[in-house]
Amino acid sequence: MSPPVHTISTSACISMANLSTRDVSCLCGSAPCLLCGCCPSAKNSTISRLLFTFFLFLGTLVSIIMIIPGVEKELHKLPGFCRGSDSVLGVQADVDCSGFLGHKAVYRMGFATAAFFFLFAVLMVCVRSSKDPRAAIQNGFWFFKFLLLVGLTVGAFYIPDGSFTSVWFYFGVVGSFLFILIQLILLIDFAHSWSQLWLRNADESNAKGWYAALCIVTSIFYAASITAIALLYVYYTKPQGCTEGKVLISINLILCLIISAVSILPKIQEAQPHSGLLQASLITLYTIFITWSALANVPTQECNPTLLLRNSTGSAAAPQTLTTWWDAPSIVGLVVFILCTLFISIRSSDHTQVNKLMLTEESGAGAGTEAAAESGVHRAYDNEQEGVTYSYSFFHLCLLLAALYIMMTLTN
Repeated sequence: MSPPVHTISTSACISMANLSTRDVSCLCGSAPCLLCGCCPSAKNSTISRLLFTFFLFLGTLVSIIMIIPGVEKELHKLPGFCRGSDSVLGVQADVDCSGFLGHKAVYRMGFATAAFFFLFAVLMVCVRSSKDPRAAIQNGFWFFKFLLLVGLTVGAFYIPDGSFTSVWFYFGVVGSFLFILIQLILLIDFAHSWSQLWLRNADESNAKGWYAALCIVTSIFYAASITAIALLYVYYTKPQGCTEGKVLISINLILCLIISAVSILPKIQEAQPHSGLLQASLITLYTIFITWSALANVPTQECNPTLLLRNSTGSAAAPQTLTTWWDAPSIVGLVVFILCTLFISIRSSDHTQVNKLMLTEESGAGAGTEAAAESGVHRAYDNEQEGVTYSYSFFHLCLLLAALYIMMTLTN
């Protein structure tokens, strides 16, 4: 016997009401709710950091779209979208597409993203555990955070031109420089963990292959660095000129030799038993990359063969020297930026010095991990009831600096 129609209708209404309530709670609830229990056991703190990083990557993607050549031309094809295109229902469009494209638009997108993370950095000062009411804002309300970011972005495009671009440029220079220092710290920590893992494997298994692999990787890094330095001297310097480039390459070469020698000193080995040439080789390679990135932005054609000649007026009379973001140094910088930002989001170092500097705790399973393992439920859990595992404010400050770094990278 089938149930009455009104019973089915009532059950359907109750189910829809429960579903709507759950959706609303997910919009206002914690980060794990967004995953709907489909992921393996994960820390609430890690998921929150990844979602904030997603917002940063979303802003980066929008900035890249804004600076791609030909986007304005495609927007003009949309009926009634841009000023000067076809009207819609007899109403002339009044949007200047050139106003939200190009370097100025990237600066405004960078400003909106930086303001977003600055707001949370100030709001989350001195949060000690997830029991703090502000922790609920850090780990939840994701839909409203997205609306806030969209609102800041829209508002940024109403900033008058004036001196905004020139003033914000200096903020970008300082912020990107600080983020480069953070990248250096993360790379050193990564190299230390890498070396420590392979040396531990070699000791436990008595296999010489781990030592051989360590030597091979170190040799590859140094070989790549030496090759890159030679290419920089060949392509970015001239026998009679380009003095700045010669000085820059030479100084960084000397500094890389110094850190390589210091890394194997007995005193350093006593303080850091796992310190060695792997860390020095990785930092040397990164330093050469930074040098290459700087030389690729020299506005002199003679000392910068990768400089693109472009004429903004369309005539061949007055070419201007401009660079585009998708040159090789910028692409490599974008990849390093993505990897380092993800590393900030998921990392928890085994080194006390790095944790003190980056304001995080040592990696390890907490009470939440044990509870999740005992229950056998694969879901995200709150691992910050006794204390936060990272500084909320410092994390947002890192993402703020990352937003400024990518802004300067895309605009060269």
